[in-house]
Amino acid sequence: MSKPRIFVPRAVVPEAMELLRTRCDVEVGSEGGLTHEELVKAVRGYDGIFTPVIALTADVIDAMAPTCKVISCFGVGFDHVDIAAATRNGIWVTHNPGFVTDDTADMAFALLLGVARRLRECDSFVRNGGTPWPLNSFIGLRVTGKTLGLVGSGRIALAVATRASGFGMNILYTARHRNEEFEARTGARYVSKQEILRQSDFVSLHVPLTPETEKYIGREELALMQPHAVLINTARGKVVDEHALVEALQAGIIAGAGLDVFENEPQVHPGLCALPNVLLAPHKGVSTMDCFKTLGRSSAEKIFDALDGKLPANCLNPEARRA
Repeated sequence: MSKPRIFVPRAVVPEAMELLRTRCDVEVGSEGGLTHEELVKAVRGYDGIFTPVIALTADVIDAMAPTCKVISCFGVGFDHVDIAAATRNGIWVTHNPGFVTDDTADMAFALLLGVARRLRECDSFVRNGGTPWPLNSFIGLRVTGKTLGLVGSGRIALAVATRASGFGMNILYTARHRNEEFEARTGARYVSKQEILRQSDFVSLHVPLTPETEKYIGREELALMQPHAVLINTARGKVVDEHALVEALQAGIIAGAGLDVFENEPQVHPGLCALPNVLLAPHKGVSTMDCFKTLGRSSAEKIFDALDGKLPANCLNPEARRA
């Protein structure tokens, strides 16, 4: 009896591949990535897709539909998958919301500290042999005791707030609804979107991408922030209007930004790349070996459940069960 066939567009951790191969024949795509046309052709004839963040649009999903039972997203994000098309074609889509919290929170706080203390500029200066080392160069922002504004009150926002408490930060938050449990665990105070922008020294975004949150931070919002303030985004790139952010940074409307996600990944607004007060990371919020091993195992096990006809955990469209 032949094994189920699984397609992995781009290789992930070896442990995940090894686990998949205990039950399935696994085909891995090009390490350099596939063009859209190549992806449409490549996904045909497989029982499941194990995918990192690669755009699975309606035409890609239609191509895999005759045989595919499940799309298992490697991380927590799923906005790269056309869920409606998958549902229409009877394909379950799963993701991993429970395993990325600490690593993403670590990245958010690393970006915050890095921008506050101008580490990108300091590193470049030392590497390029800059001398002398003047006392009044690269003056940064103190983090301890300052006000952190969190947009969102979910798991990652909670983890960032926990880290901030070690720095004695005053924590504000805004969300669609007040979260009394979040307040009890963090001491955070609920304020409006406008007030969090006006009052915060650092603003960190932790919301999913929805029609309501797309371009949540634009020209008007940036104008409300303090001139010394820093914006951190480890959520989704489209939550921020990058063109407006570049303008604000160039004009000194805010002091800096730390970004791990971008509007049109992997393309980055060239203005961001040219600015010394921006710290950029290539969507590496969950990129620790501990996290990758856990995500890989979880994603593989969800594929196994789907192949056995069981509804996999964290399924985004349980109504898509095949007849």
